[in-house]
Amino acid sequence: MKLNTKFIAGVGLASCVLSSTNVLAAISMDRTRIIFEGMQKSVSLNVANNNKQLPYLAQGWIENEKGEKITSPLIVLPPIQRIEPAKSSQVKIEALPAINSLPQDRESLFYFNLREIPPKSDKPNTLQIALQTRVKLFYRPKAIISGPNTVPWQQKLTLLKEGNSVTINNPTPYYVTVIEAGESNQSAPIKDFKPIMLAPFSEQNLGVNSHQLGNTPVLTYVNDYGGRPNLTFSCQGSTCHVDPDAAEK
Repeated sequence: MKLNTKFIAGVGLASCVLSSTNVLAAISMDRTRIIFEGMQKSVSLNVANNNKQLPYLAQGWIENEKGEKITSPLIVLPPIQRIEPAKSSQVKIEALPAINSLPQDRESLFYFNLREIPPKSDKPNTLQIALQTRVKLFYRPKAIISGPNTVPWQQKLTLLKEGNSVTINNPTPYYVTVIEAGESNQSAPIKDFKPIMLAPFSEQNLGVNSHQLGNTPVLTYVNDYGGRPNLTFSCQGSTCHVDPDAAEK
């Protein structure tokens, strides 16, 4: 799964933001999404400095679903720290009492940001590039946490074909991110499909032509661990339900 990243580059007093995915970050973390369960007081992330010569500062913060920086109901501790070359450390995301004001019947969406800050160069006019990583952070209330042997909630998704359009419905209290769509398990994914994230108890246009999906469409979603399981649907008329026997194949 690709991380949402951006570079902050500066020469002297000038700075700019560049988009790229091909340069290795000095500071990295151990996951591509974060699940904060309601019974937890905090979640610890492992962060590492992949540079073998230079120390880096690692700065972390939380944003709400609108991308606004917040300091409640979740905070990052420490907000900034120094990590020595080729060493690792931890960042803790901690819940404040205000966490109880969040909806307890569905997930809430936040974003965790981690920015690397390189050491200041003693050479004039030196280009310095810092990579910032942004991952989804889901607060999952205790009331909706399922057991390890529970059928994946993603299997409750349904598709509705209306003319040339397809609507995907999420009747669950969880966020679901769909990253690929295809006509069947044997076919290649639909080109130019744009990943979508479904909020709890919501529906959304899938963004593909109904004729592209056929009668046994396959969707690929991202699970809690960053894996990419498939959901195989079976369509009867205009309505498509997940085939549980083929859902994870």
